[in-house]
Amino acid sequence: MPRLERPYLINAGFRPGAAIDFDAYPYSIAAVRALDTIEFHPNVTFFVGENGAGKSTVLEALAVALGFSAEGGSRHTRYQTRESVSPLHEVLRLARGFPQPRDGYFLRAESFFNLGTYLESIGDANGAWHRMSHGESFMDLLLQRFGGRGLYLLDEPEAALSPNRQLAALSAIHALVEDGSQFIIATHSPILLAYPQARLYQFDASGLSETRYEDTEHYAVTRDFLNHYPRRLQQLLDDGNDEAGGLR
Repeated sequence: MPRLERPYLINAGFRPGAAIDFDAYPYSIAAVRALDTIEFHPNVTFFVGENGAGKSTVLEALAVALGFSAEGGSRHTRYQTRESVSPLHEVLRLARGFPQPRDGYFLRAESFFNLGTYLESIGDANGAWHRMSHGESFMDLLLQRFGGRGLYLLDEPEAALSPNRQLAALSAIHALVEDGSQFIIATHSPILLAYPQARLYQFDASGLSETRYEDTEHYAVTRDFLNHYPRRLQQLLDDGNDEAGGLR
């Protein structure tokens, strides 16, 4: 199947008339507050921004609204180790394309260990992830479990991956895109963010906006550090530096 021209998930936004308290979490987060309508690319959409900007919160809400477990897995995976789902999914309206995806998965890096334990307990073959390294299990998921023609939501997939494995993941994502898949990915990885022709949404204190790869802080900071790392290290580690991590 060729790459998609019309996405499985077209857009998402607040349901008209939904009762929302914008002073309460998670609606108090600037990017969540701005979630009137977010349009998804047929192939790859990235959520990018600082920690706490709302990327994972929105991705989780999309996943739950689509029928996935909040802690990750396929649509058939039903387990819960902790009640911690935000109510955001309850007020979302999703516009879906046709036909529907044949496959789907929600990868949540922070609960991937728990997912592997659950699958092992029910005798699922993917329980073998516990006999692999963290990074190997992530790659096994991408290369062996994702079957193509799917809608895949990935929350910080780079968490366990070396730079070389991130490059391999980028290649695997591309192969799945070429096989009619759509990805929505929350990431801090400047390697993954480089995927061509993707749509990037910046989550920050001003809200939610589209951006270019070269305009992301992740690209700018990484490029600056690699090009000037002796000077940047001196600035970061200088005893006279008043703020940890501050540059002068």
